[in-house]
Amino acid sequence: MCKRFRRNIPYYKERHRVKPGITGWAQLCYPYGASEFDTRQKLQYDLYYVKNYSLFLDLTIMLSTVEVILWGKGAR
Repeated sequence: MCKRFRRNIPYYKERHRVKPGITGWAQLCYPYGASEFDTRQKLQYDLYYVKNYSLFLDLTIMLSTVEVILWGKGAR
């Protein structure tokens, strides 16, 4: 499926410029999805993160992840 996404979705491989972590901006902002449409939507969040990478954004992701774990808040 990943090869299909690389072929059909412009800039898909750009999301791999950052090492994967426990969670990310896309996982916090968009619910789980398995379709190509969902992948395109999550890619927008991934590219935003790559373009706007900062300590503040990383701290925001960490705090939001704690909220999801402790209080069940999240995109779902």
